[in-house]
Amino acid sequence: MCGICGWVDFEGDLRESRDTLSDMTETMACRGPDDEGMWISEHGALGHRRLAIIDLAGGRQPMVADEDGEVLAALTYSGEVYNFQELRAELAARGHRFRTRSDTEVVLRAYLEWGEDLAERLNGMYAFGIWDARREELVLVRDRLGIKPLYYYPTPTGVLFGSEPKAILANPVLSDRAVDADGLRELLVFVKTPECGIFRGMHEVRPGGIVRVGREGITKRRYWQLESHEHPDDLPTTIRTVRDLLDDIIQRQLISDVPLCTLLSGGLDSSAVTALAGEALRRHGEGKLRSFAVDFTGYTEHFSPDAMRDTPDAPFVRDLVRHLEHLGVEHNDIVLDSADLMDPAVRAAVLRARDLPTGIGDMDTSLYLLFRAVRAHSTVALSGESADEVFGGYRWFHDPAAVNAGTFPWLASGTRLVALDQVLAPDLLRLLDVPGYRDERYRQALDEVPRLPGETGMEARMREVSYLHLTRFVQMLLDRKDRMSMAVGLEVRVPFCDHRLVEYVFNAPWSMKTFDGREKSLLRAAAADVLPESVLARRKSPYPSTQDPAYEKALRDETARLLDSAEFPAASMIDVPKVREMIDQPQETVSRHDVRAALEGLLQFNAWLDRYRVRVVL
Repeated sequence: MCGICGWVDFEGDLRESRDTLSDMTETMACRGPDDEGMWISEHGALGHRRLAIIDLAGGRQPMVADEDGEVLAALTYSGEVYNFQELRAELAARGHRFRTRSDTEVVLRAYLEWGEDLAERLNGMYAFGIWDARREELVLVRDRLGIKPLYYYPTPTGVLFGSEPKAILANPVLSDRAVDADGLRELLVFVKTPECGIFRGMHEVRPGGIVRVGREGITKRRYWQLESHEHPDDLPTTIRTVRDLLDDIIQRQLISDVPLCTLLSGGLDSSAVTALAGEALRRHGEGKLRSFAVDFTGYTEHFSPDAMRDTPDAPFVRDLVRHLEHLGVEHNDIVLDSADLMDPAVRAAVLRARDLPTGIGDMDTSLYLLFRAVRAHSTVALSGESADEVFGGYRWFHDPAAVNAGTFPWLASGTRLVALDQVLAPDLLRLLDVPGYRDERYRQALDEVPRLPGETGMEARMREVSYLHLTRFVQMLLDRKDRMSMAVGLEVRVPFCDHRLVEYVFNAPWSMKTFDGREKSLLRAAAADVLPESVLARRKSPYPSTQDPAYEKALRDETARLLDSAEFPAASMIDVPKVREMIDQPQETVSRHDVRAALEGLLQFNAWLDRYRVRVVL
């Protein structure tokens, strides 16, 4: 995995701007600690930071394809293409010659053979920019589910692009770091609007999208999107197909020239990935699997059930590891305390990784710390992320009130992971009209849903709900996973985002997805033979959040100090009396996330305004 950036200017000579390109590239150092490269021509410039995963010696970038000394195309690429070996063989049969073993060269040669249509042939997670020197055009491509990020900023004479906003912000062409009303609304609504980059004028390449930049302007198209069709299989065939897909997906995603592990929570999703990965390694004689889990000091002993979590993770992690004893899984617990979570340097690193105040408090911080610990042992990790969106795992999928609320179900469920709006000034909230913005985005999303002719009632509504999660919810979690992992140079792979699995399960009837009266019925049945009964029976429990009252106390104290300071960037935008009331109310013996979310949001928002020198334009 890597960090990419670039610059196109059809009127200037970019060969005179090497220092600026270097500054942009350097912002991606966390994503690619192993190597740095730049390629510059008159009108197109590419930067690259490399995290070496495959062909450690031969995969340097930007990579150039030439013929008789003339450059045909140059590529800066981030990601993994899991079917690159098959594509390499096909391209070789068509006359292409390869100098490396890397998937990067396969992508570059595939572009020379098929143009931008290469995207439809790729299986993986990727974001890349290709400067086509023959046409003097830039082509930006992003994977189907949006696992890898890719931002761009049109300029009067071209475009800037990068894996993260920070790469674009490092270019003085973007001198005004402005956020307008829609940008603020997007920060508050907890819905990922496709293409929205928060900063005014900045955009994201849509998942499954291609952006082409030429002298005549910018054009966009989607090479992939969810489609609806009749599901052809009965229940036993569907379960078997899901398992066959998972076996193939995980086998492909185990390819690596560096140490690899899994992230394990003791839930159905991560346990299935761990078990299937361990079995695949054993079958191929490739050694033992290492796994990692996050925990908090005293969390299991003093755990108190809440609206989202019935049980702590640790007992189920231990059950799974015992169950896989024959595979010799080497498990490691990363145990954190409140001092770790409140470490100012760590929290600053989290904001720096995010570039935006879109975090979810201690769940971001602990994930960053988990990944930092994992990186000391492994460079690649497999995760169970996205199974809930694919198979219907969240509790609100099964709550009729949330499903039929006429809005995004996760917002109707009462769950508040982001609560910055709770502390903003009333006048600002009235101006922003977040409910109106949310309703507009909801209608926009529903208009996109691919309908199945004749489908009505619950089946039709659950198709909508699945679509909303796969296009407006999962991207928030994928962003989080990407930023926290790449901030420490760790590549996290997400098997449940394989587009073949997503397409197949999306079109399975809801009655089939819940055939045993539980959430994620198809996944449970497909992995039943490799998991212990305790894990199979466990109800969905999200990523853990600390319940230590000392953490909440520290947040309250820090917020009080902020309010007592002479001035601070967010002062004019928040309801100071309401915030004081929050921090002065009696604290419970168990810290609940809903109490902390507003304070965490305020502190991060204020730090972002300060450190990123953001100008709010309303």
